[in-house]
Amino acid sequence: MPDTKTAPRARSGGRSARRTLRSAPNVQMLPGLTGQLPLCEVMNGAQVERIDLASMDVLENVGVQFRDPIALEDWRRAGAKVVGEMVYPDRGLIRDLIATIPSDFTYSARDPGKNVRLGGRHSIFVPMTGAPYLRDLDDVRRNPTLADLAMFHKLSHMMPALHSSAHHIVEPYDHPISQRHLRITYSSMKYSDKTFMGMTTSPKNAEDVMEMCAILFGAEFMEQNPVTTGNCNGNSPLVWDETMLGAMRAFCRRNQPVLCSPFVLGGANTPASVPATVAQLNAEALSALAYTQIIRRGCPAIYGHYLSTVSMKSGAPMAGTPEISLMNFMIGQMARFYGVPWRTSNTLGGAKILDAQAGYESATTLSAVIHAGANYIWHSAGWNEAGMHCSVAKFVVDAEQCAMAYRMAEGPQWGDFEQALAAIPDVGPGGHYLGHPHTQENFQTAFFMPELFDNNAIEQWVADGSKDTTERALLHARRMLDAYVEPRLDAGVDEALRDYIARREREIPPADALNQEY
Repeated sequence: MPDTKTAPRARSGGRSARRTLRSAPNVQMLPGLTGQLPLCEVMNGAQVERIDLASMDVLENVGVQFRDPIALEDWRRAGAKVVGEMVYPDRGLIRDLIATIPSDFTYSARDPGKNVRLGGRHSIFVPMTGAPYLRDLDDVRRNPTLADLAMFHKLSHMMPALHSSAHHIVEPYDHPISQRHLRITYSSMKYSDKTFMGMTTSPKNAEDVMEMCAILFGAEFMEQNPVTTGNCNGNSPLVWDETMLGAMRAFCRRNQPVLCSPFVLGGANTPASVPATVAQLNAEALSALAYTQIIRRGCPAIYGHYLSTVSMKSGAPMAGTPEISLMNFMIGQMARFYGVPWRTSNTLGGAKILDAQAGYESATTLSAVIHAGANYIWHSAGWNEAGMHCSVAKFVVDAEQCAMAYRMAEGPQWGDFEQALAAIPDVGPGGHYLGHPHTQENFQTAFFMPELFDNNAIEQWVADGSKDTTERALLHARRMLDAYVEPRLDAGVDEALRDYIARREREIPPADALNQEY
């Protein structure tokens, strides 16, 4: 496999060599984040229990609609009260089921050196998915293609703070919808050797993803090792549908984790109250988490959600609002109360371009999810226009912001404290540290130096072309893509994956609309 890591720093070669080294992109993936900062907990113990009891009351007395005959029969056999499509699980059953969810686990990547642990204080950053449009390398908004998807998977592979290549970062419109999941999964596997996500757009699509993962990793290996992640969205308020539940079964039966994600539009499909919204969301998430354990006891599962508040002026979803941050803090507390990993959404923007609005919204959310202790930090790069497009410029800026948040979340580094203190008497009053040996040895690592923000004097900025953040980010993305080296698949595995795709594309009608049977 080609080595995509940067070369070690040389001490010789002159100014030209040093300039070349500084301009070479850093593509070495950071290990999964182990957070060291104190967590922000906005509820006391009594309030956590109040949310828990309210959620249990919702489950027992209001119920959750499972629009799926297989799931209804599964719940009935598990001992839950089932009336029509309504399930009324009692709190004892819910607690018994969720107690078997692992509190943490490790994702196995194609490159074992990029395995990452999830749960507890262990977190990963995952790019956005699902954008129907992109803003491309020329910052033009347009429909994406398979080549655009491959570009984002390559960038995901090269951004140090991104731990996953996700799946359909953008929708490839040049391929039939009914067959698209096959090409998306192959692109995730081919262009990066990090962990990735699997499509859950239908039960059969999810089964295809599982078969492709079995080709890549081996079916027996998957029985003991999570290798991908599915996302199953609930229909708030209090509905889980047949498509999502069928996909959930496909993943859980193969011991692969799913995100159990109620889709919150605060004030529209939840009460216009932060605590009551969290109580409803918690009930929805618990019902799905419990069902994963009915499918297969002990399989990994992740407490999920998508959070947005709704503008009462227009009905449009909003990002970066104070209530979203508060809900993240509260959901983190609830997930820890139940001892399960949890997912959140990161760097969300409602702006139409990479501007101040996009930056403020994204930074607000990023700070909140770090201090909330989120584990699976999804939508960490590229999201703008309420998810309608993925911006290449924002993608690389967001990824660098995640690297900065990673550095902060590691907490203060004390390894060279005594050596640094020893520099103080060496320099003394009125001196400077720029030429001190400790500074010379540590200046590149002591303080984070963003590549995509300009901190030069205005005269230097003008001399360099007066580039704004978007222009600098797009130039950076082009440099990274020019330097990309594909982590090649084993030839036999690649052939088997291509054969599987070819067979399934012969079997699946290239329908203009998704046939749910496939």
